[in-house]
Amino acid sequence: MMDDQLRVLKVMSEVTNRIDMNSFAQMVGLKLEETLLRMQDLANAGFIRRINGGYSITEKGRALLKAITPVPKELAFHFYTDIGQPTGFSAESLKDFYEIVKRVAAASLEFHLYREDFENWIKTVFKNTASAGALAELRASQLKGEELRQAILKTIASKFNF
Repeated sequence: MMDDQLRVLKVMSEVTNRIDMNSFAQMVGLKLEETLLRMQDLANAGFIRRINGGYSITEKGRALLKAITPVPKELAFHFYTDIGQPTGFSAESLKDFYEIVKRVAAASLEFHLYREDFENWIKTVFKNTASAGALAELRASQLKGEELRQAILKTIASKFNF
């Protein structure tokens, strides 16, 4: 997902009453045409929908906003390769999580997936049982190494269009 699309979605979540598109584009920091294109992209991806001559954020859009919003540091996910062996990586959002999965040691991914750490964090912190369930399904595949990394990335990307 493009930063411009995220900005449009964030501003939509902050606006509490109807405003004209020129004012909205100004709030987003884009030209009107670009704002309309980004809104069309968001609608096509199911993050917003047209309603009563305007737009509203869908459940999928709300889930994405929650996924990119940092949680308090005490709720961050800390990556380890084994008990007592931290990697130094911590995720404060699902977007952070996605980016860290790209570069953390595959041993860390295996350690956490098979202990159910990923799904428990997502279910507890983000209240997102669908994403947690999708990661739980990966456990049954018994993937390891780079195959596991790609499967986790694909699973998260499919839920949030990262």
